[in-house]
Amino acid sequence: MPADAIEVGRIADAWGIKGWFKVLPHSASSEALFSSKRWYLLPSDRNVGGNKSPSQKAAAVNSARAAQAVLLKIQEAKEHADTVVASSLDVADRNQAEALKGARIFVPRSSFPTAGTDEYYWVDLLGLDVVNREGVALGQVKDLMSTGPQTVLVLALASDEEGKPAVERMIPFVAAFVDNVDLPGRLITVDWQLDY
Repeated sequence: MPADAIEVGRIADAWGIKGWFKVLPHSASSEALFSSKRWYLLPSDRNVGGNKSPSQKAAAVNSARAAQAVLLKIQEAKEHADTVVASSLDVADRNQAEALKGARIFVPRSSFPTAGTDEYYWVDLLGLDVVNREGVALGQVKDLMSTGPQTVLVLALASDEEGKPAVERMIPFVAAFVDNVDLPGRLITVDWQLDY
């Protein structure tokens, strides 16, 4: 598995009788799935371990994660309703496609299409430090949330000067509040105050 592999979806089920399979992407836009012709599959955590005890199941999950990922060479991938369907030269029929059910799909981050000006992949924003115009640290991006018309940065808890945890911060990721995103410097500068 490539060092820059990002989980982008999972295989839901077989689709048709000729070896196609249905994919549930983790993102509303599936460019990462379409941009890579090499998908790396790992078994679903819930499909590993069967009826074993919790500690035995955890050991089985860790063992499956440590196993080498399966490389699947994608012949074609296309949108179908609210999912993606794909075919591979390595999957000849419905039975083989059904065997992939639940597999987690990873693609190299380097194969993602280049983002446009002022466009960012969420995965690239995770972990970035956020400061306001005065240089005051507001926290670190731990998650992003889509609210429909906009995306919101969810910041990890920061401590105040006395070491007490502050409330979780949510900052709309829109030009009115975001001044600059410096991916190489791992820093986002915003027009936001500690008491907002």
